[in-house]
Amino acid sequence: MADRHSAHHAPATEQPSPLDTARECFTLLVTGPQPLSLDGRSYPGLPNRRIPLDELRDRMLRRRCPRSTRDEVWAHLVRQSREQGATWTLACAGMALPALSGVSRWLAARFPGDLFDLHAEVLSGFLGALTTIDVDRPRVLVRLRWAAYRAGFAALSEALDAPMPVASAFRSAAPKPPWGHPDLVLARAVRQSVLTRTEADLIGATRLDETLITDWADRHLMSHEAAYKARQRAERRLVAFLREQSAATDPDDPVASCLVNGLAPQAPPPRPTRKSLCVTTVGQGGPAGAGEKSAATVSKSGADSGLLGCGESTPALASRVSPEVPRCA
Repeated sequence: MADRHSAHHAPATEQPSPLDTARECFTLLVTGPQPLSLDGRSYPGLPNRRIPLDELRDRMLRRRCPRSTRDEVWAHLVRQSREQGATWTLACAGMALPALSGVSRWLAARFPGDLFDLHAEVLSGFLGALTTIDVDRPRVLVRLRWAAYRAGFAALSEALDAPMPVASAFRSAAPKPPWGHPDLVLARAVRQSVLTRTEADLIGATRLDETLITDWADRHLMSHEAAYKARQRAERRLVAFLREQSAATDPDDPVASCLVNGLAPQAPPPRPTRKSLCVTTVGQGGPAGAGEKSAATVSKSGADSGLLGCGESTPALASRVSPEVPRCA
């Protein structure tokens, strides 16, 4: 009787399992006017007549059947399989179906793949042991059963250790590190001491949860200006941290792009260095008079400058220049 787990794993094509095929073949062997049988007079506890194998199997499953009789019958079946070939090999498989079904049922409850493969391994393990098992030792069927179990368990272990199959078309996949959900990125920054927990909460609440920074500041007893400055400093460190680790990441990761692009505009670029108006740079090799013209506009030391355009300056006036006003070169 098929169990619910087997029905769940049944292929869409309803292909019969190897054990079902063995059962059908065994049924054909024991039906008709001349069923495959064994002489019961040779074994204690059995009727003194030829017994069809299906009846013999049922008798051997009873508790009152002596263990020695079971071992003798199975030793005879194994020898017949080795000497006569396919017919008696199928007979052995049919006689062992109750044991093989129990093994397959236990393994099938844990098998993630197609049960056809599992049943094939169990049956192959049993048939392989028929050629090697020592029939002079007791408990022949028990040792055959364990051989079938080991083959099925090996298939189960291989199936559980195999990687999960992935379709070749478009699919969802985990982003490459260090990206992920923005909350995880913030948590990683806290873990690596880039941000404090308060700074991560500030960025997450005001940037991701759309909480007003003024409301956040009021809840944390901070002034609005201090909250703005704290977030700006934290975002600068976070953007620098993400950019340092972006070399080994997926450039097409939308989460990373969204987070970096969302924070980068908040970190103002460094101010350009302003040259002092008092410094005059004279380019070497430039057109004649270029440096002099620049100096004339800044220094006021030409012939037309100075007091009343005389090109002079009063020494006393120069000495009274305030020290806070930089003197021109």
